[in-house]
Amino acid sequence: MQFKDYYDTLGVKPDASESEIKSAFRKLARKYHPDVSKEAGAEDKFKAVNEAYEALRDPDKRREYDALRARGYKPGDEFQPAPDFGGFGGGGFGGGNGGGEGFSDFFESLFGRSGGRAQAGPRRGQDLRAHAAIDLETAFVGGTQRLELNGERLDVTIPAGILPGQTIRLRGKGHPGRNGAPAGDVLLEIQLRPHPRFQLDGRDVTVKLAIAPWDAALGATVKVPTLAGEVDLKIPAGSDSGRKMRLKGRGMPGPETGDQYVVLEVRAPAAHSDAQREAYERLREAFDG
Repeated sequence: MQFKDYYDTLGVKPDASESEIKSAFRKLARKYHPDVSKEAGAEDKFKAVNEAYEALRDPDKRREYDALRARGYKPGDEFQPAPDFGGFGGGGFGGGNGGGEGFSDFFESLFGRSGGRAQAGPRRGQDLRAHAAIDLETAFVGGTQRLELNGERLDVTIPAGILPGQTIRLRGKGHPGRNGAPAGDVLLEIQLRPHPRFQLDGRDVTVKLAIAPWDAALGATVKVPTLAGEVDLKIPAGSDSGRKMRLKGRGMPGPETGDQYVVLEVRAPAAHSDAQREAYERLREAFDG
């Protein structure tokens, strides 16, 4: 299925206020309502506007959608939800003007098939928010990790390329519902433990690399650690400390894979023997002045 940019559909900015979103919806709903509009494709446009409003009018839905959008998806990008992503289920959110039926597969993959209509009968339990810290390597490759939540051990599927601040939805693990209603969900916000070597900036990864003065001066091919293993990096002759080199596509995976940046640090090794000290003396004499 394809990713949908609901902000673009309503013609508002991602930081639009609730009143701006409501105003844009009402304007477009009047324009494209099938009962009054004579424009070609008015019914499909009306459904798209209604769906976008349903996704953005509720703070929880909007927060969930924004977390997905932050991964770098663009309109038309192919989207496949992670096993535990999205799915508000029978959340009991009221529909906008025109009803909530006819939502796209994309919408239903995020919020469930009942995500746009008010539900009769007992309401599901409230969602519970929690945090989980994982290693950067786990966030890079994804997989299943056992976490403890409220005394219960859960096997949580971690999508490859997940970033700090993004959430994983654990269905039915929230507060219990009343009168036989289903339990709410857990919205598990991911945090990353500090890494001794790598620094994360969005999907880009930065690592500092110590090199010898002669490699910096003469150039060399050296091994560089990445989250996927070591790779060769060619150091140009005449490189200084602070020089930043890019390894394209070696950052965090996602809709737009990040890069890895290698920051060079030229370090002179200590002289531990007479021969090494003499070598430094010859070097000083060679570059004197």
